[in-house]
Amino acid sequence: MSNRSLLAINYPTLAQPDLDWIQVIREAHDELYFEVVAPHFTLVFPAYNQDQTTFTEHVRRIAYQTPPFEFVLRSAVLGDDAFSDYTHVFLVPDEGYSRIVRLHDRLYTGILSGELRLDIPFIPHIGIANSKDPKACKRLVDQLNNRKFEIFGKVEHLDVIEYGENRVKTLERIPLGSGGGL
Repeated sequence: MSNRSLLAINYPTLAQPDLDWIQVIREAHDELYFEVVAPHFTLVFPAYNQDQTTFTEHVRRIAYQTPPFEFVLRSAVLGDDAFSDYTHVFLVPDEGYSRIVRLHDRLYTGILSGELRLDIPFIPHIGIANSKDPKACKRLVDQLNNRKFEIFGKVEHLDVIEYGENRVKTLERIPLGSGGGL
């Protein structure tokens, strides 16, 4: 198996103060990914052994059929990592949740249908913290939810990225909605 994988992610459009707030939290609490990738929603998780051109064409087709949409983040939740012994803290959208789920599900059709992990539920999220200490993550979740934050954002494009050796490389940014709506 190759150590290189292809993913489709969205770097959401956020107001600068909201992005700064998320980054302050990530810098203090995200030991795995803060230095690797900016805040994002993962829509296609690591796909190994996919041809880059075919993968990108598939993502482009789905993106073009999907109009841009808004979301609102108002809560933090605990997330379990099926691949390691880390617990995570996720910001999960109240509004826009179903739009992200439907986009994820459309991406996992055709050439990606065999890549979908049915043993892991898909929960749209922006990861902001992780630790091997679940109680530390729970304390952060409680602290954040007691603040009653509200972050408005937009999903306007998808990035096809390559991930390997703890590095992310954007291969193509694809705007949503260029070909009509679904």
